[in-house]
Amino acid sequence: MVIRLVILRAFPTEERRERGDVPGWVMITLMSAILVAGLLAIESPALADLFNQAMAKVGK
Repeated sequence: MVIRLVILRAFPTEERRERGDVPGWVMITLMSAILVAGLLAIESPALADLFNQAMAKVGK
């Protein structure tokens, strides 16, 4: 029993090797979403003004 556990841990399966990748891309996605939300919160008035100016130019 103990020998089997040692062997299983010494030679990880494909499933075990791939498990480490998921938290990495999840963290990058989460950090990107937080960065975008932060930029939108800070620059929202400027972006709205820029959009309104662009729409005014198109309407002329």
